[in-house]
Amino acid sequence: MTNYRSGRINEEMKREISNIIRNDMKDPRLSAMVSVTKVDVTKDQKYAKVFVSIYGEDKSKDDTFQVLKSSESFIRREVGHRVKLRNTPEIIIEMDNTIEYGMHINELLHKIKENEKHDNE
Repeated sequence: MTNYRSGRINEEMKREISNIIRNDMKDPRLSAMVSVTKVDVTKDQKYAKVFVSIYGEDKSKDDTFQVLKSSESFIRREVGHRVKLRNTPEIIIEMDNTIEYGMHINELLHKIKENEKHDNE
């Protein structure tokens, strides 16, 4: 039962944080596209790790990530207004590179396939 509840909390937090980043943050340095990929709230609901994937150039990614890190308290306050929990968890923004890693693996597999194709000819 608690796993079901924690899953619902994680998904609700993910949805609200995505909306906050997309609609409520007006910082001009947020030029890159940001996607919240996962939220993990601890069992005691004191902390929420928010994994974000940022698309764009490296400089733009770094600037966007720094803006998000500095906005953790703003995001927490907004989540507190929107999600009904006894305690609003402290937000910890983390970079999620799994999409980039997956693209890299896909590229390597494609190169291997091309090499095998040329070897068979």
